[in-house]
Amino acid sequence: MPVPDVSVILPCAGFGTRFGAPYPKELHCLAPGVTVLDRSLEAVVELTKSGLHVRLVVVFGAHKLETVAHLARYAQTFHMVFVYQDESFGPGLDGAIRSALPLTRGPVALVLPDIVVTGPDTAGRLLAALRRTETTGWSVVAAEERDPDILRQMGALALAESDGVVTVREAADKPADPSGFNAFWGMVAVTEEEAHRLPDVVARGTAGPLTGAAALMVEGIVNYNTPAG
Repeated sequence: MPVPDVSVILPCAGFGTRFGAPYPKELHCLAPGVTVLDRSLEAVVELTKSGLHVRLVVVFGAHKLETVAHLARYAQTFHMVFVYQDESFGPGLDGAIRSALPLTRGPVALVLPDIVVTGPDTAGRLLAALRRTETTGWSVVAAEERDPDILRQMGALALAESDGVVTVREAADKPADPSGFNAFWGMVAVTEEEAHRLPDVVARGTAGPLTGAAALMVEGIVNYNTPAG
């Protein structure tokens, strides 16, 4: 197995009950031949275009074989490995990340299959975030947001800017009280040394590791919880 320059965790084991469609929400069609999953992977494709060797670690369940089949179109783009979500780690996103971590090497990025970044110059943001981890350890691709209902559903961030540099002052996953937060993340990047803490980014009741992380801003981030987006 070749050693990658960067690993990307793609958690695809969820049931998408809120989406309410008879197919996995990441396979929702946005344009002819283009799904939500394809759009979410655009930033990962950009990593390979930059010359990096990418290992895509796909976490799935037996109900997601359609998604596995769809990913065959990327067989020549990424080195893909597939792992069933280990039930002993729990059914949540943190459990999916724990299932994937033993297969990662090098810096690690968390990319969600139902999250799409929008706006100009978005494809290169993940690459920029990975490069920033060399000095900050952690970085996020984020978008500004003030709507409390949206912040309650996402990885909420309180961002601060100083001398043109945006950093995370506080972070909470799906906070009950979103006051004080002004953004949310769409992708997370971390060094190999700190990657073991990646599940804590999405786990409730744990000290999140994103405080002090660099934030690479995009115009918008769409969470496809429903067929309407």
